[in-house]
Amino acid sequence: MSVFALGLNHQTAPLDLRGRVAFAPESTATALQGLRAQLARAAPEAALVSTCNRTELYLAAGQAAPGELVTPVMGWLADQGGVSADRLRSHAYVLEDQAAARHAFRVASGLDSMVLGEPQILGQLKQAVRHADAAGTLGTTLHQLFQRSFSVAKEVRTATEIGAHSISMAAAAVRLAGELFERLDEVNVLFIGAGEMIELVATHFAARTPKSMAVANRTLERGERLAARFGAQAMRLSELPARLHEFDAVISCTASSLPIIGLGAVERALRQRRHRPIFMVDLAVPRDVEPEVASLSDVYLYTVDDLSDLVQSAGEKRQAAVQQAEAIIDAGVQSFAHWLDQRATVPLIQALGQQAEDWSEVVVARARRQLARGTPAEVVLDAMARSLARKMLHGTLAELHAADGVRRDELAQTISRLFLRGSSRGPGRQEQ
Repeated sequence: MSVFALGLNHQTAPLDLRGRVAFAPESTATALQGLRAQLARAAPEAALVSTCNRTELYLAAGQAAPGELVTPVMGWLADQGGVSADRLRSHAYVLEDQAAARHAFRVASGLDSMVLGEPQILGQLKQAVRHADAAGTLGTTLHQLFQRSFSVAKEVRTATEIGAHSISMAAAAVRLAGELFERLDEVNVLFIGAGEMIELVATHFAARTPKSMAVANRTLERGERLAARFGAQAMRLSELPARLHEFDAVISCTASSLPIIGLGAVERALRQRRHRPIFMVDLAVPRDVEPEVASLSDVYLYTVDDLSDLVQSAGEKRQAAVQQAEAIIDAGVQSFAHWLDQRATVPLIQALGQQAEDWSEVVVARARRQLARGTPAEVVLDAMARSLARKMLHGTLAELHAADGVRRDELAQTISRLFLRGSSRGPGRQEQ
């Protein structure tokens, strides 16, 4: 069994391309079922991780060569995003076995994130596993891979300071707002969406006590629940075009497949504001705000990629933590590789067990017939033991007799280790 990781992330692909191949959580299971149906038996296990910074497919295949699997998967992903396979391939990475495991462990531990050590990715990976399980595409190998990645991530977070002093996307958004507005307590803030990221951003902004806060969400009830936590106002997403001008800062992160804030809406809002500036942060992938909005002189629009400079790690202490984390990951990779190697012998072990059972059935049936004819039990047991021994040794002895030269010596050493363990007998030895 081979393990593959195929995907693209914030280090290899631009935001717009990542947005094209992003999957909403509710569509993940259906996408996985479609992928496996297209691949037939080539990849019996599959899991899909899709976040604002990455879209990755993890696959566990039988004896398929990388080319046999990667090409159709790359084509499927390109079709899903409506892009050419060549363009996708130029930004994608393909990792196999230990390299794939190392990547998964680094992702789970936050070492491959835009925010070094950020904890959100672990929850997103667990969600991906649940979706794969629901789709029926999570098998033993990927289950082991992800469970071990969770274990490694836990050890990294408890044994190192990888998550200390990090600047999250939420904190970065507040920092940028603070640079634009002299006093955040005079700013009206609008949060669009009601997911985990918006909740984090709202928490950071609430600590700076802005003048007012509002939550706009497609589902009003969910928006009201989040708004109640921060003493904010809740509004429907449909109210956004008429009320956008009321807000100085707008932070958006929804799962919409199309932009929900267009150039025209922002231009109208600016006219109503008499061109007082609007600070906007678009944390969604695909984008919530049309890219053309950035061209407006009175709008300060930032995307997840624009925040990268603010969330980079710094300092010797963090670098030491990274080295510690990499050492933990190395140990985890070696352990998974050992487990994967052992899995390769499972079919042989199963075949040997079945063969032994078949022999036993034949010998026991013969023994029962002999006992029924009145043959003494001692004679029957002796014959049964000798028959089983001959059956077990027949193939091994035949191979030994057929070999010659160096091959015969190698076989003799192997047979000695397997059958004469703990015995003084062996090749070239005589019983004293």
